[in-house]
Amino acid sequence: MPAIKTILIDDEPLAINRLRRLLDKYRGEIEVVAEAINGEQGLQLVEQIQPDLIFLDIEMPVLNGFEMLAKLKHLPKVIFTTAFEEYAIKAFEENSIDYLLKPIEPERLDKAIEKLKRLSNNDASLMQEQINAVVNALNVKKDVKAFPVRIGDKIILIKPEQIVYLEAKDKYVFIVTDENIEYLTDFTLTSLEEKLGAPFMRIHRSFMINTDKIKEFHKGDSSSYIVVMKDKKNTKIYSGRSYSENVRSLFEL
Repeated sequence: MPAIKTILIDDEPLAINRLRRLLDKYRGEIEVVAEAINGEQGLQLVEQIQPDLIFLDIEMPVLNGFEMLAKLKHLPKVIFTTAFEEYAIKAFEENSIDYLLKPIEPERLDKAIEKLKRLSNNDASLMQEQINAVVNALNVKKDVKAFPVRIGDKIILIKPEQIVYLEAKDKYVFIVTDENIEYLTDFTLTSLEEKLGAPFMRIHRSFMINTDKIKEFHKGDSSSYIVVMKDKKNTKIYSGRSYSENVRSLFEL
């Protein structure tokens, strides 16, 4: 039986290195052919290599795991990896898609591999249905109480009411608070837009603001607006032309 072609997709080098070491036990059965450090790179490698299996992190920059899956044309078998238990674990279990909580334990990996071996090649369509069910379950809008952000080896929680605006720059998204402290988040701006309802609003391709934190606004050039925020620096954010209607609706212009 040929080795299972496998790609590891995770934005944490330590997590990838640990998983690769654990998979050494299955040398000859599982062949790690590539690694990716974000969803966009993972998408390209999966379409190019067309692996049998991917180990997929959920929270990653550029594209998270579920955004990446939604764009795939070639769908391999998937074992999810995550550091956060709040990700609809029940949905994973009910849909027979395996998941591994990080740091991954050898015994838990063994069970996932055994489960993988029991799947036949005829299970591809079933896997697609299962993945769709999980994605749909996770895409249900719900009140977001806090966002986990990493600071060194710690994870702290930022509440929505602490956020003044969110900015996408250099393929990463930062949460900015009243004190102008920036926190790197694993979410994409698009996924945050889906998770956050009012009072948050997208006013630019790279900015989403908390409308409760607006100090004032001015008419800019052409159809754009300048929104001044109530943070420590009174940050000025220019609306994008395609988002100007959002600003007009907000202020009933």
